[in-house]
Amino acid sequence: MAVTAQQIADLTGVSRGTVDRALHNRGRVRPEVAARIRKVADELGYRPNPIGQALVKTPRDFRIGVILQSAETPTMQIVSAGVRQAAEELRASGVELVLREVVGLDTELVLEAIDELVGLEIRGLAIAPSTESEIRHCIDDLYEQNIPVVTLNSDVPGSKRLCFIGMDNYRGGQTAAGLMCQLLPDGGKVFPLAGHLNNTAHNNRLNGFFDVLHQETAYHITLLPFQPCFDRDDYAYEITQHVLQSEPDLAGIYVASNGQQGVCRAVEEMGRKRRVKVIAFDLNAPNLRLLQHDSLSCVLDQEAFEQGYRSPYLLYEYLMHKKKPAQTLIYTDIAIRTKYNSDLSVFTDKTDTVCKQKNTETR
Repeated sequence: MAVTAQQIADLTGVSRGTVDRALHNRGRVRPEVAARIRKVADELGYRPNPIGQALVKTPRDFRIGVILQSAETPTMQIVSAGVRQAAEELRASGVELVLREVVGLDTELVLEAIDELVGLEIRGLAIAPSTESEIRHCIDDLYEQNIPVVTLNSDVPGSKRLCFIGMDNYRGGQTAAGLMCQLLPDGGKVFPLAGHLNNTAHNNRLNGFFDVLHQETAYHITLLPFQPCFDRDDYAYEITQHVLQSEPDLAGIYVASNGQQGVCRAVEEMGRKRRVKVIAFDLNAPNLRLLQHDSLSCVLDQEAFEQGYRSPYLLYEYLMHKKKPAQTLIYTDIAIRTKYNSDLSVFTDKTDTVCKQKNTETR
């Protein structure tokens, strides 16, 4: 019985696409992984199926790949809903979207997903990346293979990506700082909470926030050292508890990423709700509930659905009509939301759609 590429993938612990890349010298595969794949293929006497190769070379559906990291977070689930909506619409034009979602920021899993998608002969890739050098090199490699890349939600500045779509996160941080000054006219101590330090969006939000408050000395706000919570509410809860205990006069908390549910729970349990002003990002269902209960003072929305929806269309227009984006930096709006201008029902349908399709592969 003939040995298949899938059997080699199972034995070497990689994807079917990675096996194809290694055996046919296409795309980016780490040298040690490629050597292991070839060794197993030789030992098993693998021979490519000529019929299968012919099918691969036959023009098929036009595919675009999408990779979302931190897929477990409420905001990225809204981004995912935007991608799925675009997939439904583009399907009528013969375009197939292949979505891969990664929990947390895991560079190895992202590289595996890229290899797999290249193996499926995608014509373009939309990705919510981290700033790891391997991701940057991979984006540049895809450019050399004539596979355009659009970054969304977070960016890789200096890479050969086609464009970025998402919030101007530095300005978002500046906006949050201005709001904190208005909420604390008498000044006070403010604790900044970050998510992942290798995420440009989180870093830019911190930098914008710090730069404004270092300049606005008249507001007498004292910045405490920031800490990362890696987008985890349990970490955010424990960190906030410790800060509240050590800083009984804490006046504000700035949540630059996720973790706001843990923050708000700790503030409420310590009896400091409404006294400690909390500013966070993203208009999603959990944050809307926190706004309605006065746990969050305000949130800055970044139009997450638009990011997921528009990025495949940017690739489609470029690939089909050679239409480059008008700008390389496409910024979505920064909307200030309070409980008085936010409606929970707006997100019910989108959230339900994501939950129903969470384990369904978009093709």
